[in-house]
Amino acid sequence: MSDDIQYSDQQAGACHPRHTYTLHGHDAPQADFLNAYNSDRLHHAWMITGPKGIGKATLAWKIARFLLAQPEKGGMFDEAAPTTLDVSPDHPVSRRIDAMGEPGLYLARRPWDEKTKKLKQNITVDEIRKLKSFFTLSAADGGWRVAIIDAADEMNTAAANALLKVLEEPPAKVLILLVSHQPSRLLPTIRSRCRTLRCNALQPNDLRAALAQSGFETQSELQTVGILADGSVGASIDLISSEGANLYRSIVELAGQAPRMDRQTMQSMADACVGKNAVERYAMTLRLYAQFIARLAKFGALQPSDFSEAAQGEALILSKLAPNIQSARKWADLLQQTTSRTTHARAVNLDPSSVILDMLLTFEETARV
Repeated sequence: MSDDIQYSDQQAGACHPRHTYTLHGHDAPQADFLNAYNSDRLHHAWMITGPKGIGKATLAWKIARFLLAQPEKGGMFDEAAPTTLDVSPDHPVSRRIDAMGEPGLYLARRPWDEKTKKLKQNITVDEIRKLKSFFTLSAADGGWRVAIIDAADEMNTAAANALLKVLEEPPAKVLILLVSHQPSRLLPTIRSRCRTLRCNALQPNDLRAALAQSGFETQSELQTVGILADGSVGASIDLISSEGANLYRSIVELAGQAPRMDRQTMQSMADACVGKNAVERYAMTLRLYAQFIARLAKFGALQPSDFSEAAQGEALILSKLAPNIQSARKWADLLQQTTSRTTHARAVNLDPSSVILDMLLTFEETARV
């Protein structure tokens, strides 16, 4: 596989999480794991949960690095209990992990398909069978063996069943870390055999620090990005890379014209989503449009007195379009309808321009009701 392939466990435009040594905003799950380790109550399987893009994979790699770097317990010169999961980048384990050459670590992720030249849609059973083989080998130094499954939600049925067998009869001194964006998609029997480390959406200061660490300085757009990304570093990077803040403002301004939206502006927004180079723009337009409708429905239902705007004048536009709970219902219905129609449109490769225009015209029609 070429070095320029975008791996399934790596955020586009950012470095792989194994290279990130400072984790912002997740002190509680780090402390939970460290306490379990120091009390010799280290469960064999941990499920790291929370919204996508908030640092779950970075936590998994930090835990793996920490555990593989620990000296064997029970020796004559036992060291004091560690007070942090931090491991120096210069440590031999860190260097081997950075180079993907650590023999005590196994990574299961969606594999590359040489036939289609694309990533497969799921983590296959073969990847989990390799994990079982990895665990049957004794560590050369008698130390730990660690596996990261990222994301566990992406396992197909056969892979999930194979993992369950490993979880039911785990070998000694193994640790399995399941990164999960949607734990409800996992088998209940898998969830019941894991301890959970919950990661929450990042607060503004932590989000700012995490973005700066990833090379994305966004002081002028931080409020908009933070609201739309809901505390997710990954979603923030997507928004910054695709100028999502400007696009969301355009959607809000256009919606503010309803029920008489400017046809030229609508056409321009649709045309910007056409062509091979506009794939990301198309996806971002669909995402932000759906997010605007969701915010519209929520505003109508709650009628908040204190509202954080993601675009200037948004609150006034939302109050105009969703003045009460009755209007909230129609926007909620539109969101459901839009999600279904756009999912179908992308599945059958309908013309992006037509999809966007239809979406906007439907919005305009709904605003008239």
